[in-house]
Amino acid sequence: MPLHSLADMVSDAYTEAWLPGPQSTQFYTRTYLAAADTPAKATLVFIHGFAEHVGRYTEAHPEFAARGINVFTFDERGFGKTALDEQNKSKTSSYAKTSGVHQLDDIKWALDHAAKEFPGLPLFLAGHSMGGGEVLNFSARRNKDAVAMLSGVIACSPIVHQTHPSSKLQRWIGGKVAIFLPYMTIPAPLNFDHLSHDAAYNEMCRTDPLAKLQGTLRGLSDMLNWGEELLVDTYKSWPKSLPILFVHGTGDEITSHAAAEQFYQKIVSDDKNMISYAVSFAAVPSLPSNNTFCLLQGGYHELVHEPEHREKLINDMVAFINGHLEKPAAQAKL
Repeated sequence: MPLHSLADMVSDAYTEAWLPGPQSTQFYTRTYLAAADTPAKATLVFIHGFAEHVGRYTEAHPEFAARGINVFTFDERGFGKTALDEQNKSKTSSYAKTSGVHQLDDIKWALDHAAKEFPGLPLFLAGHSMGGGEVLNFSARRNKDAVAMLSGVIACSPIVHQTHPSSKLQRWIGGKVAIFLPYMTIPAPLNFDHLSHDAAYNEMCRTDPLAKLQGTLRGLSDMLNWGEELLVDTYKSWPKSLPILFVHGTGDEITSHAAAEQFYQKIVSDDKNMISYAVSFAAVPSLPSNNTFCLLQGGYHELVHEPEHREKLINDMVAFINGHLEKPAAQAKL
């Protein structure tokens, strides 16, 4: 069932645990195990987006487990229960308190954990939005780790550029202030109607107590600057042998579909794929029958919650994983 209430984000499909990670941070984690009658064939580590948490994927992640893919995921540093659960969070944790370097350290920790929990299985890394930008940056900036550990990467609606960028002056001022006050929080507004075409899901997100529309100067600065650097220089460090799948809605008003496609075009890779999710052409009854009206409004930002795209998205991601279960005997050069 689609997520339409806060209660829908809790189920018996996963096990949860608080695990110690980098910088003595306690992380809230969820693990979805492949069904008992479906032998596990791979493990997926999933990184959520900005101002969200793993509860938003309570509907989607069991779909992978049902098809023999274990899922390990966690509320990121500065988000969800990792930041807000007063009984279990670290003393130093607070909402949006994060940085690009810490996020990459956390991804490596999560991969190490998953590899230890599920030895011998191919390991995949996926991320959405901010998390999508993180998995791209991890693969390029920590390319030796990526090549050594991963059988493939999936970037869902990754933040390379915003669709409607903040002003350069605001960004410049924020970056300078972040040097002295890195964890000062500022508002990070979001139009919830741009998340998906599922109005009930969007309304649930408006009332989600684990998702605050604010960020720290360091967290926001790194997210936006590192995204832009992917197109300027970081793309040059992409590991040539690492398979990558991009999935992005053509109607995304939050992260730029065009910028993600630019990055896709720039990287040199033996195995790269990009799937765009768009609504098809439709005839408009009031126009003459020989005319066709183009619906420019395609898949929105959260494809996993898009009524017309969620099933295809999961099928596409599973197909990518199934197609890369056997890691090459000898890794190609970076």
